Amino acid sequence: MSTIYAPRAIVSRAQEDTDAESVALSEVPSTGAARPGPILNSVTTGIAPVVAEAEVEVAEAEVPVGVAPLSFQIPDFGVDAPIELGAITDGVMGDPSGPWVIAWYNDLGRLGQGTNVVVSGHVDYYTVGPAVLWSIKEPGLAPGSLISMTGEDGSVFQYAVEWSQQFHVATELTPDVIQNDIVNHTGFEALTIVTCGGEFDPSTGSYLSRIIVRANQI
Repeated sequence: MSTIYAPRAIVSRAQEDTDAESVALSEVPSTGAARPGPILNSVTTGIAPVVAEAEVEVAEAEVPVGVAPLSFQIPDFGVDAPIELGAITDGVMGDPSGPWVIAWYNDLGRLGQGTNVVVSGHVDYYTVGPAVLWSIKEPGLAPGSLISMTGEDGSVFQYAVEWSQQFHVATELTPDVIQNDIVNHTGFEALTIVTCGGEFDPSTGSYLSRIIVRANQI
């Protein structure tokens, strides 16, 4: 994936995973599934910027706590994957640790907060082949396709796909597009999925595009 502060906002790179637990779960990070790197502000979090202590307390009180998701399902394609906490470092959303896990970014929204819950996953993995989100690339998710996530409290959130679109990293995934169309605060319960798509560049070990899926709670 790549940085948000540059036009090439989601450039992906393969990387070595030396953590024993991650290796056990997922072996090696994929050929690249760079996620958008958001700027965490009031637009993406739904929480007002710090102006005065009283204002902050009021703003925080108005935002539901929400719950963390534990699993992710796409019933039509038999996808049932665990969810791990994804890291955002210096504005860059980190890759999922392996081929069969979905990364969720806590700072961008929790289930039940009435905003945009953002996740990512690999479409393939060089030691495995097709991975957890291969169905998003081939054959793809049509409008109305169902996706669900189960929260840590046992609650189930169901979503229907609104749109699926491929964005070229170098020419279309600008910081403005990422902030306003992908990781934006929606004001309603929504789910955004990010994965790789388009042509693969073997010289860099990365895909040239990203597939973004937006779904809304039903």
